[in-house]
Amino acid sequence: MSYTVLKSIHIIFVVSWFAGLFYLPRLLVYHAEAQAKGEPEKGILSKQFEKMEKILFNAIMIPAMFLTWITGLSLIYVAWLSSFGSQGWLHLKLGFVVAITVYHFVCRYLILQFRKGNFILSGTQLRLYNEIATILLVAVVFLVVAKNTLDWMYGLGGFVVFAIVIMAAVTIVKKIRNKS
Repeated sequence: MSYTVLKSIHIIFVVSWFAGLFYLPRLLVYHAEAQAKGEPEKGILSKQFEKMEKILFNAIMIPAMFLTWITGLSLIYVAWLSSFGSQGWLHLKLGFVVAITVYHFVCRYLILQFRKGNFILSGTQLRLYNEIATILLVAVVFLVVAKNTLDWMYGLGGFVVFAIVIMAAVTIVKKIRNKS
């Protein structure tokens, strides 16, 4: 398989994985907020959210995660193996991909807790949690595009600023919502 085809397949699986990583926490927000409703609405909504969460996680997110890792490691083998030790940006990127994978499994933990009726995070906390995937995606994209050490150092600084802006925006939106 050529490098270009492998890279294209990798990008497709990354996009699929992130579709799930963006959508699942939003479902969890709605699931948690449905608990404030009265019966039978609460029960109906909870059952539907549990079904949607399970299908999204098992049918889309798990296969996309594994195929992202397989194609990504294959790309390292094909293109970077001989110079892997000197590719600092790639080491940092892999660190972020590990963080994304941890985020993925925390999503799974939340699904299981919610299924047991243990809503350990509020809707607001889940809205903040939902932004972590965006922040990690931005970090990885900037690292991949700006492989130069100086560029990724600036990118890392930009990443921190971006994270602060995203979290502040969520907080501001919450305050505006509460006033309405």
